[in-house]
Amino acid sequence: MLIQQLINGLTLGSSYAVIALGLTLVFGVLNIINMAHGGIFMIGAFIGLLLVTEFQVNIFVAILGAMVGGAILGYALEVCALRPLRRKQVSHLAPLISTIGVSIFLESVALLIWGPQTRSFPTEFTGSVIDFQLFKISTVQIISLGTAILLMVALNIWLKRTKIGKAIRATSLSTETASLLGVNTNFIISLTVMVASALGAAAGVLVGLTFDAIEPMMGVVIGFKGLAVLILGGLGNIPGAMAGGFILGLAEVLTVAYGDSSYRDAVAFGLIIILLFWRPQGLFGSKDKGGRP
Repeated sequence: MLIQQLINGLTLGSSYAVIALGLTLVFGVLNIINMAHGGIFMIGAFIGLLLVTEFQVNIFVAILGAMVGGAILGYALEVCALRPLRRKQVSHLAPLISTIGVSIFLESVALLIWGPQTRSFPTEFTGSVIDFQLFKISTVQIISLGTAILLMVALNIWLKRTKIGKAIRATSLSTETASLLGVNTNFIISLTVMVASALGAAAGVLVGLTFDAIEPMMGVVIGFKGLAVLILGGLGNIPGAMAGGFILGLAEVLTVAYGDSSYRDAVAFGLIIILLFWRPQGLFGSKDKGGRP
């Protein structure tokens, strides 16, 4: 029983980790919390569903298509809602409000196009269940966990071993210094928001597939949970975001299994409250860097 709950928790946590990675990337480079991330997550889920139902593609092509759509939305977000404010050097509160506005706009667009009803992937995508005696795992869980881990590994390799990844890390430390060293910071910032949004859109497909429920307001709660993971792992900390996602997923599943399912969503915010008292910089952050590694 415990092994089964651990498997379920890791599967759910992997999706949370992918969501939090997008938030972490944007915070690390721009030092803002992107509240539009939940809206892009929701649009990504609908794009994946549209590709599956209307174009009969397999789930992996649907995930890639959602990532492309998310990247396009991320570019539009950066150019229209973030770059003008950055050029005017306004306070961090302005881009926060701007991204909230974008999130509300995306929810309204989704309501207009798809309506308020809940949708789900076709039954053939729910997959079969493999019984290992000690635990059972569905093909959906395998796809979700495998895809999430692949995205996390690919992101880490990209950030640490490529020139663009190093430019992103340099920009996150100091935009001015990176610019003086020849880094095209406008391009790097746009690319970062695009990659973060692509990750959010991919997570939308994975969560929609796992919970078999896609609707225009699904990004609201998920966005706050991503914020919980962001704080839990340490602001701007990539490994912390991954670990925080798995911790939150396990905590939620164990709460449902051994407690009351009605408190499931409260777990995320309960963790934040406890953590802020005990370790304000996050589990993997340092005090002198505002939670960053």
